[in-house]
Amino acid sequence: MNPTPIPQPSGLPAALGAYIIWGFLPLYLIIVSAVPPFELVGWRIIWTLPVCVLIVLVRRQWPELRAALGNRRVLLVLLGSSALIATNWFVYTWAIYEKQVYAASLGYYINPLLNVLLGTLVLREKLSRAQWLAVGLAAIGVAVLATGALTTLWISLTLAFSFGTYGLLRKQVPVGSLPGLTIESALLLLPACGIAAWYAGTPGGSSFGVTPWLSFWIMMGGVFTAIPLLMFAVAAKRMDYSQLGFIQFLAPSIVFVLGLTVFRQELLLAQAICFAFIWTALAIFVWDMWAKSRAPAKAGASGR
Repeated sequence: MNPTPIPQPSGLPAALGAYIIWGFLPLYLIIVSAVPPFELVGWRIIWTLPVCVLIVLVRRQWPELRAALGNRRVLLVLLGSSALIATNWFVYTWAIYEKQVYAASLGYYINPLLNVLLGTLVLREKLSRAQWLAVGLAAIGVAVLATGALTTLWISLTLAFSFGTYGLLRKQVPVGSLPGLTIESALLLLPACGIAAWYAGTPGGSSFGVTPWLSFWIMMGGVFTAIPLLMFAVAAKRMDYSQLGFIQFLAPSIVFVLGLTVFRQELLLAQAICFAFIWTALAIFVWDMWAKSRAPAKAGASGR
């Protein structure tokens, strides 16, 4: 008699938690809006490292971290990915500060489609006709934005390309999400400390230490960086990629709604048309992923 298999816990709560935190991150940036964006990114890196180290110790991932530190190729790739993620953090923070919320949201709508395109061009993966259609519609949307909202296009493309290329580099190295982020934070620690020291030497002084309340929220930046990434890593192990890919669009959707409601940002016609093309492309993309995930199940059912 075969033992009853132990049911695996669902990854859905972890996935929802990660993308909800990322989606509502602009509200956190409102709280720390007194901190210059460049300085905030520096502090975010500084406080992310101890949080990551603590979680690595709790999850007993120190052997994986040590193995990555001993691999020169891994370190070189993580050096490049750390520069990309720092760029992504700064541009996103600056965009929210400047109330370019729709541009930030659009960047993360474009990102999944860009990942598909990068996989085709770099990793030689094959695209289905539906996926090519989705990429084409997204390209039309970006072209419309380029003609009607050129001043914000660079924000969306920088966010999409920096995070898309970041994911591509991370895909090339045998290191988990959390140990990888720990090493990236360590590599960025010296320039981050330099940024914090530079602001401390200016007439305005450092933002950290001005008030206990502001200092607390600056420190929380490390938590808001490490925790959702850990939740994402847990979800990725427990969920199908198609399911996780669908939930991925929750974060930019929340940011878009915040742009309409909290930030009261005017939606330009070019942006509205671009979002319409992007949402149509994403609908085709998600439908194609869902159909492919269902195909093996149907084939298995017909074969029984």
